[in-house]
Amino acid sequence: MKCNVGGIDRVLRIAVGFVLVGLAASNLVGLWGWIGIVPLATGLFKFCPLYQMVGMNSCGIACSGGGCCK
Repeated sequence: MKCNVGGIDRVLRIAVGFVLVGLAASNLVGLWGWIGIVPLATGLFKFCPLYQMVGMNSCGIACSGGGCCK
């Protein structure tokens, strides 16, 4: 699995994910807040399946083999 999420994109995904999950856990938003798990996971794993389907890469480099975005 090649990484395709990097830099600011990754930081924003993790931040939004934490906020949504935190709001859902504290019952400030409904069940839809648990969707924050998706951006949180994609930010932590540096991989977004949707990006792969459309050929996007926010890393700025082509990651090959075991290497990954910095």
